[in-house]
Amino acid sequence: MASAFYNIGLEGFIASSPINLTSDTIKARLLRVSDYTFAATHTTMSSVVTAVGTDPTLGTKALGATTDGGTFDAADAVWTAVAAGAAIDCVVIYKFVTNDAGSTPIAYLDGFSVTPNGGDITLQWAASNPFIFKI
Repeated sequence: MASAFYNIGLEGFIASSPINLTSDTIKARLLRVSDYTFAATHTTMSSVVTAVGTDPTLGTKALGATTDGGTFDAADAVWTAVAAGAAIDCVVIYKFVTNDAGSTPIAYLDGFSVTPNGGDITLQWAASNPFIFKI
């Protein structure tokens, strides 16, 4: 599977109930591809329930302007004291609203692997375009 957007996430950028990446609570959820099968049609985070660790809220969020138009960036995400286990190899970026049933998946990102050992995991976003993602 390659990184992709959820349909509902893309619709949230143009809908009457929009996703505002800079002012909404945006979180990241670590997953294992062996536990979760991406489907662009998932509409809530209730379908994305196999979290590894506690989902951090992204801080220092920014949208690209001028030369980096259409990009989303934030401070690196940190999961604390992630229990040892099998490799983690994907993350879902989502708009958090109260609980999983009310939260909207935006983007599914893969192409990395980290094996938790009981310590913290820091996911370092790209330092240049496309940063976390580009629409």
